[in-house]
Amino acid sequence: MNTPIYLDYNATTPLDPRVFETMKPYFIEKFGNAASRNHSLGCEAAQAVELARQQVAKLIEADPREIFFTSGATEAVNLALKGIAESPYYAHNGRHIVTVCTEHKAVLDTCEWLERKGWSITYLPVNADGLIDLQQLKAAITQQTVLVAVMHANNETGVIQPIEKIGRLCKQHGALLFSDTTQSAGKERIDVEAFDIDLLAMSAHKMYGPKGVGVLYVRRRKPRVRCEAIIHGGGHERGLRSGTLNVPGIVGMGAAVELCRLNMSNEQKRIRRLRDKLQRQLYSHIHGITINGSTMQRLANTLNVSIEGMDSEVLMRDITSVAVSSSSACTSATLQPSYVLGAMGRSDEQMAGSIRFSLGRFTTDEEVALATDIFATAVSTLR
Repeated sequence: MNTPIYLDYNATTPLDPRVFETMKPYFIEKFGNAASRNHSLGCEAAQAVELARQQVAKLIEADPREIFFTSGATEAVNLALKGIAESPYYAHNGRHIVTVCTEHKAVLDTCEWLERKGWSITYLPVNADGLIDLQQLKAAITQQTVLVAVMHANNETGVIQPIEKIGRLCKQHGALLFSDTTQSAGKERIDVEAFDIDLLAMSAHKMYGPKGVGVLYVRRRKPRVRCEAIIHGGGHERGLRSGTLNVPGIVGMGAAVELCRLNMSNEQKRIRRLRDKLQRQLYSHIHGITINGSTMQRLANTLNVSIEGMDSEVLMRDITSVAVSSSSACTSATLQPSYVLGAMGRSDEQMAGSIRFSLGRFTTDEEVALATDIFATAVSTLR
């Protein structure tokens, strides 16, 4: 058994060895620049990129021409929000965006930046389960609304928003829908056509692929979405995202996506069983546990709990043999209470005692059992 026991898959996933083997030749042997198509090495790299584009498109039922590679989900989010805001095509529509107060900081910080540029942002609240009210969303959309930004699954709680209903509502009212699917892509079914998603962001390192590569999906028809570039220089990715392509990373993302697509159903069942086992064992070993977020609409791998009377930072310092998170990886360095749990109405004590367990492809029954024992012992000792 590996130590520490890794139960922080929502922060990042280990690179699947099969993905690494696919990537290896593109570091040394097939090192060509995908933009240099006047020789065989460049053509070989370009072909590998296009294969990965097809693999990503297949995962979300998109056209490969709608897939644009980025350095990760954060860049994809920025490109989507700023690209729509800067597009002259939507200038006459208005300067209003609707989003949710529990979005990832990549969305919230970008929206704050747009507010300073004169955009009006509506931040929808969530209920105690972390879900938005569709009637509140409907009321928030006006004739000035250009874009609605709602993440598919929350990174801290795993709560899944009803994205298909949200997409339908946006289409009825003429607003574009952007969804951050960083936590759900490869874990949950996503169909950009059926869900009426116009722009979508995802990241390879959440799907057992490499860090430093992501994707922005931009719809080409019904409607055709006009997104402006925010990085210029060379016209790569059909002018939307300039910069020499990270060929090994893109190849790795394609391979990782393909593995997720082919094994999604079986992996989801296995991981849900382990997550539910962990939940039951924690309840049986530790009193005063509360689950944060909907137990019906959440990712199969995620369990966010608050432990009564505990400070999660103190608890995690005492437990070095299990890797978990007290909040999202992107904000944990601030050591501030989770704004996601705060928006769900959790008390200061509940927020201070929150732990996120997130399981994945390489989690075992033995690891779940041992992690439960370790946590139960540590909580008992601290109490």
